[in-house]
Amino acid sequence: MTGTISTTLPADDRSEAIKAALVRRHAASGDRLCEMARYAVAAPGKLLRPLMLMAAAEAVGGSADVALPAAVAVEHLHVASLVHDDIIDGDDERRGRPSVQAHYGVAEAIVAGDALLFDLFAAVSESSAPPRVVLAVVSEFARAGVDLCRGQVLESLMTPPAAGRSGSALEEYFGVAENKTGALFRAACRAGALLGGGSAEQAELLGEYGHHTGVAFQMFDDLLPYLASRSGKPDVSDAANLRPTWPVLLAHRTGTAEHRQAVETALSGALDPAETLELLRFAVAGSGALMIARRGAHDRVRLAVARLGELPGAAAANRLAAIAEIAADRDC
Repeated sequence: MTGTISTTLPADDRSEAIKAALVRRHAASGDRLCEMARYAVAAPGKLLRPLMLMAAAEAVGGSADVALPAAVAVEHLHVASLVHDDIIDGDDERRGRPSVQAHYGVAEAIVAGDALLFDLFAAVSESSAPPRVVLAVVSEFARAGVDLCRGQVLESLMTPPAAGRSGSALEEYFGVAENKTGALFRAACRAGALLGGGSAEQAELLGEYGHHTGVAFQMFDDLLPYLASRSGKPDVSDAANLRPTWPVLLAHRTGTAEHRQAVETALSGALDPAETLELLRFAVAGSGALMIARRGAHDRVRLAVARLGELPGAAAANRLAAIAEIAADRDC
């Protein structure tokens, strides 16, 4: 599956290598399951997780070619989680086109997501790293997958904020963000460090970087419906699901009584999704929560990059720092 990739390739070439590997893995065969999996991965996003994995391997002195199979695997895990998320949320759009469940139906989308999850382990096994390292990477991805599920359950248990519980609602939010988003960023970076031959301390450092970058990514992702940017999924998705997100919780905590009431009314379920989003936008914009939320995401980025200078691969560490910046300042 892997080709030979120089450790000095620029980031754009690494993106192309990942895309090419995904295409090869899901080459047209006339098989319906293969077709669905190919559709799921055919419109890749920014590929942040696989790029982080490869950069982490190089940051500890390893090579990109050894890391490529695991980079494909982590994208499989990410895409599978998106396929299943869209089913849970009822979203018909993903990355600017019909979601897998909108295109094929819910039942087949579940199967396509499951197939990507199983195939990720096959992808990891194709690495040329020593077997004990491959096993450790499999363990990282398996734990991250369980954490993703845990984050989904925690999200389903979150209740809209009410007077006197803004603080606890924010704690619940970070529990969701750390599991549902931060866990896979963490696993990608730890896996890269392992594949690159890094020490336990370097794997821990890169895992912390991934954790904070993932949380920053989620914090900024929650801002997109309140910015001119688009997230690649319907702007009303979180509003339709009555989801108390980062800027909404901040608006409830820092806003006036009018803003708090607007948030509580919006998340009561009494309005249609468009009206819900309009009322939330009023609260987020009027309370100043938008600026506070952006600053919070950037604070997480600073935590993420604080120790990257300790890694021996300076060029790769710089790429990791750039990815962290993108996580909290992007248009989708």
